Order: sequence, then structure tokens, then C-alpha cells
Amino acid sequence: MTDPVRYDVNLSILFTELPLLERPDAARRAGFDAVEFWWPFAEAVPSDADVDRFVRAISDAGVRLVGLNFFAGDMPAGDRGVMSWPGRTGEFLDSVNIAVGIGAQLGCRAFNALYGNRLDGIDPAEQDDVATEALVLAAHAASRIDADVLIEPLSGAPRYPLRTAVDVLEVIDRLPGRSNIRLLADLYHLAVNGDDLDAVIARHTSRIGHVQVADAPGRHQPGTGALRIQHHLGRLAANGYRGWVGVEYVPTGASADSFGWLSGLEEVAS
Repeated sequence: MTDPVRYDVNLSILFTELPLLERPDAARRAGFDAVEFWWPFAEAVPSDADVDRFVRAISDAGVRLVGLNFFAGDMPAGDRGVMSWPGRTGEFLDSVNIAVGIGAQLGCRAFNALYGNRLDGIDPAEQDDVATEALVLAAHAASRIDADVLIEPLSGAPRYPLRTAVDVLEVIDRLPGRSNIRLLADLYHLAVNGDDLDAVIARHTSRIGHVQVADAPGRHQPGTGALRIQHHLGRLAANGYRGWVGVEYVPTGASADSFGWLSGLEEVAS
């Protein structure tokens, strides 16, 4: 018998019909006891009051924060991280310190570092060097609370250079000795980008620090597309993955009405 899946809900893409600080309570009322967020502030360095309000909203809701992104630039405008952008390492590292502080208060031990789009007029090798230095510093900061830094392949962002699991692992392999830098395996992004999910799971489960799910095509809730999500979660469990599975999709209707696919799923299907 396999262990039950531990689902958390990403509150930066679900329950967006509510103000951000009301979403943790909505998630709890929907049956979740754990949540994750993209960077929840408008800037890399929010005020202490904004941080306190965020922490209190999660604590008061009685849910656990299991994942948090570092600052990633202007996401609505198309930014997908600033970690590899020359001149913006300071912003990135400021957000790292704030995120680690939040993690110390709320028990979060997984932080997602979006790599950053390629920039016109900048040698990609220079961007990679900037990212390498930033990752080393982020990993060191996260290690103070025994946390992992995650790196994620993305789809739908033509300038984002990390599209497959191997792309991410090659970045990590430039950092020998950094055991707390791991792959964030978003099954939707990997599938859309053409990765063979069974092969990724078979070869790389031991290097996965977090999993996220949405169906493809469409990035909606499981059951709306063609991905064999239960099958893939079963393979992950069989290979030893015991981490959280982040529910990270665009619901086809109200968020609270989009969780019917979870009914009766007491165990991972093999």
C-alpha cells in the first residue's frame, strides 16, 4: 500500500477571486491544511507590516505554509525571475532573506527560485554566472533553517531558458556540494515542454524537492485534459517521493468548486 498523497493548494493561482490575505482561510474551509504562494508582495522588499499581515493570515487560518517563491520581478508583465539578471542580484537576495525569515516563523522549508528570462544584449553565459552566484548565496541562506531551494522548468515563456528537468539539473550540477538545491517538478510544465514524465520520474525522483500538478492542455484541474496525473503520482510514490504535491491550476469556475477530482482519492493510484 502506498502512502496517501499530501496535497497543498497554491493560493497565487487559486482562490484569486478573494483578497490574498483571505485565501488561507478559504483553503482551510475547502479541506486543505497546507498552502503555497508565489512571491506574495508587490516588491522585493515589503514593509515589516505587510510581512506580519501575511504571516498572521496563514497562522490564523490554521494552515501550514509548505512552499514560497522568492521575488520574481513583474510576473503579470512577463518576468519569470530576476536571479540571472545582472544588476538585480541585490533585490533577489533581499527577498531570499525575507522568505527565509517567513519560513522560520511558519515552518516553510521549500523556496522556489525562478531563473529569469534571457535578456537582449546580455551574453547568456554572463546571466548563468550571475545565477550561479545567486544560487550559492540563496542555498546558504536557506540552509540556516534546513530548507531547500527549488528550481523550476517553465512553459509559456519563450525567453525562459529552463524548459526540461535536465535543463534544471544541469544548472544544479554546476554547484557541487549544494545538496539543498533541488528540482521543482511541475508535471504540467514538463509535459507541455515535451518531457517524458515517466522517464523523468524514473531517473530523477531522488532529486525532486517538490511536485506541482495541473492538467494539459489548458492548465486546469485534473480531469480536464489528457495527463495521467494519478499514474504519475503513483510512480513518484513508488520511487520514494514523500513530499507535498502542490495543486497549481487555473480553475474552470470558482476555485472552491474545482476540487471534485480529489473525491475518493485516499491513496495514490499505481
